[in-house]
Amino acid sequence: MPLSFHKMHANGDDFVIVDVRNAANPVTSSMARRMGDRNRGIGFNQLVVVLDCDDAAARLLFWNADGSPLDTCGSATRGTADRLMRESSITSIVLRTNRGLLVCERTCSGEIAVGMGKPRFDWSDIPLSRKMETAFLPLAGGPAACSMGNPHCTYFVEDLMAIDIATLGPAIETNPLFPVKSNVHFVQVIDRAHIRLRIWERGGAIALGSGSCSCGAVVNGIRRGLLDNSVEVECDGGTVRVQWDGEGPVLLIGRVEAVFSGVIADELLQDLQGNY
Repeated sequence: MPLSFHKMHANGDDFVIVDVRNAANPVTSSMARRMGDRNRGIGFNQLVVVLDCDDAAARLLFWNADGSPLDTCGSATRGTADRLMRESSITSIVLRTNRGLLVCERTCSGEIAVGMGKPRFDWSDIPLSRKMETAFLPLAGGPAACSMGNPHCTYFVEDLMAIDIATLGPAIETNPLFPVKSNVHFVQVIDRAHIRLRIWERGGAIALGSGSCSCGAVVNGIRRGLLDNSVEVECDGGTVRVQWDGEGPVLLIGRVEAVFSGVIADELLQDLQGNY
């Protein structure tokens, strides 16, 4: 049976939704990798598979473009919430991810807000390779680390445009301190309610935007005493808002946009399942 998909983006952070509710899940790591290939597949930063769920509207599973799984994706969660809320003509929905139950809402301005869960700071939760204080890592530049269901390493810099992200990003991502690699952010604080953020995404490359990275960057900035509890995050592709009271779940708010829908033909689907 042909496999349908929907492509969306949030400030250029593109993702693909595969809805297999009421059907078997055919997506594997190798399939995700091929589908994420921008030359031979669809192309995306993340893939989200929508499954049936007993205690929420749906359960979401996420894949990176390199075929590696991840527990959270703020952009794809908001995009899926947008589609499912439109489908049912509602303005609030609960989705289950490996981070737990996430409440998503459509704001009066049409943005999608999602409670991304509580950040984690213990070295073993991020995870790091050994016990240490996570607000200041023993790396040049003194970054901070946290987990939003995936690992985040945040550098605070004076001049963002002076940073060679294409060189520094992959080197930090694969540092032995991060046993499952890490997203890497470079943050320039404009003021206490506004940051400029550039991102090297784990398993990807330089990203125009990222919901979970925006959350991780703001959380680490609040921990450092640099930011207020509500922050405008200006990424290369656009702006989102992140709110955190220092204790509870992190709220991510921003727009999502549909790009196109399509069908993976039977022949390619068989190749994806058997040969890639």
